[in-house]
Amino acid sequence: MRSGFATLVGRPNVGKSTLLNTILGTKVTIVSDKPQTTRAQVRGVLDVAAPEPAQVVFVDTPGIHKPRTPAGERMNAAAVESLGDVDVACLVLDATGPMGKGDRFVAARVPGNALCVMNKVDAASPAEVAVQLARAAELDLAEYFPVSAKTGEGVEELVAAVVARMPEGPAYYPEGTVTDVADAFWLAELVREQLLAVVRDELPHSIACRVTEWEWPRIRCEILVERDSQKGIVIGKGGLVLKAVGTAVRRQLREGAHLELAVKVDKDWQRRPSALDRLGF
Repeated sequence: MRSGFATLVGRPNVGKSTLLNTILGTKVTIVSDKPQTTRAQVRGVLDVAAPEPAQVVFVDTPGIHKPRTPAGERMNAAAVESLGDVDVACLVLDATGPMGKGDRFVAARVPGNALCVMNKVDAASPAEVAVQLARAAELDLAEYFPVSAKTGEGVEELVAAVVARMPEGPAYYPEGTVTDVADAFWLAELVREQLLAVVRDELPHSIACRVTEWEWPRIRCEILVERDSQKGIVIGKGGLVLKAVGTAVRRQLREGAHLELAVKVDKDWQRRPSALDRLGF
């Protein structure tokens, strides 16, 4: 059989996480329209039966950006490190916007045999896609794939190309495994996903979530913010925001879960190495 690792890299908001979920046919990483939603590497496992058995471990990564905090520097490092010792690198670009310095910065860090994935073609005209592909051709990568992570267009062809590049080898995960994400990490991410849907401005970057207790059915998740003024926004008037977040997350958990959400201030956690270590950055 064939087996190996494929990394998805690119700027923030190019659709890497949505693409991974579409490839797997299930949700293994949270998505949001806010930049830098993905903060750590997330692995998704795809088992293929035909034309020959194969297992591809796809790695979703934080969007590579110009960091303004130590947290941003660590996210960039996690994304760049994911390119080391992988079998296939996929550079994901956005078909709806011009290719800029940020895209070229990322492209300079992928190997020459990387695949270029032009995402969001559903939101661009055929003429715009053609122009974007012509610009991407200047990067001189191995192959180019126009896709839509939202509709699934072109994803099958991309996956086939990735599988074909996998070397011979054993399965890394038991059959049926979709991700190796720990339950506690996943729940904290679900909480953060719901918060990202309602908060604005700088607050999305100031929110971190972590599970502090897990004794089924009781689960306690802390929501950390950086300033006292942010705490009230997350809780909402009369606790409405926190209540809505809890309700939305419970719908995605096993029946019977008792989820407790607590909001705490961890001053400037994005800039403190000790806090970043504690939060797993």
